[in-house]
Amino acid sequence: MTKSNLYIDFHILQTVPPSCVNRDDTGSPKSAVYGGVSRARVSSQAWKRAIRTMFMDIFEREAVGVRTKKLITLLADIIIEKKNISKEEAEKLAKKAFETAGIKFNKKNDAEALLFISHKQVGALADLIIEGKESKEDKKLYTDALKMFPAIDICMFGRMLATDPSLNFDAAVQVAHSISTHAVQNEYDYFTAVDDMSEEDNAGAGHLGTIEFNSATLYRYATINVSELNKNLKEDTGRAIQGFAKAFIQSMPTGKQNTFANRTLPDLIYVTVRTDQPVNLCGAFERPIPATADGYVSKSIDELTKYAKKVYGDFTPEPSKAFIVGKKEDSFAESVSIDQLIEQLGKLPSD
Repeated sequence: MTKSNLYIDFHILQTVPPSCVNRDDTGSPKSAVYGGVSRARVSSQAWKRAIRTMFMDIFEREAVGVRTKKLITLLADIIIEKKNISKEEAEKLAKKAFETAGIKFNKKNDAEALLFISHKQVGALADLIIEGKESKEDKKLYTDALKMFPAIDICMFGRMLATDPSLNFDAAVQVAHSISTHAVQNEYDYFTAVDDMSEEDNAGAGHLGTIEFNSATLYRYATINVSELNKNLKEDTGRAIQGFAKAFIQSMPTGKQNTFANRTLPDLIYVTVRTDQPVNLCGAFERPIPATADGYVSKSIDELTKYAKKVYGDFTPEPSKAFIVGKKEDSFAESVSIDQLIEQLGKLPSD
């Protein structure tokens, strides 16, 4: 049984080499001004997408959701699996099922907005339409089908429907935009591509271009409201926390991955368990880490631990539990391996 307030805070320091992990509308690496200087930034949306993608490898198909406007196709395929009918008839039934649940469609038969739905919810809708539950009195059965059996990622990242707030799920996970611990200036890579079938006496390139990139030591932060998560997942809460921990630690957004091969692992993982409120420690880097011959990682680790001790001493109680991977800190946190960390986090809901 979880406590009334129980939060797990993840603090990660991670260095990425020359890369363009997350681009803006002009193709430039995303950035932010913090502490009066420009920082490299990776948006929370980009990293949440990477986490959800990794969930597909961590959890079984029924435990994860699908965010799509192609709801009719999604449900029609399940109806065909359960009942031997034509695709056209299955699509008609699928549209009717969603419309009964209050979902609206445009002229192209796409939902008017993206819907985050679990495979179990799709299956429940298929069963209702196959059973012939079509009266106005049955409408509640369809809306209930969209409330029951929420996927792990729906419970973590939430779901919002403006047309029917009763189908909303409050997010139990918050993910911050990652920022560099130091000032960053973008650079440009000028490249050429050779036309393999060009004339031998043609020394020119077949294509010229530039790619903007940077490199950075990033501070990454996320928090899980365990009590909120437990309301919807019950006995699955522990494994959901473990899956999120693994995905948050090991995932990487795929921006320009083929160009830069920038997939790295963290330099430091610091995880705290709190019973008061989440605490983001980005203030450790409000004053940017200066460049040194030793790079940025070592000084970033020192500043993070120093700032955490200051916050705990002046503004908030120390966490009830704290774990650290990548640095020996006897008085600061329990030093563990990644496997030990994930094992400990899975036990928290039942502690």
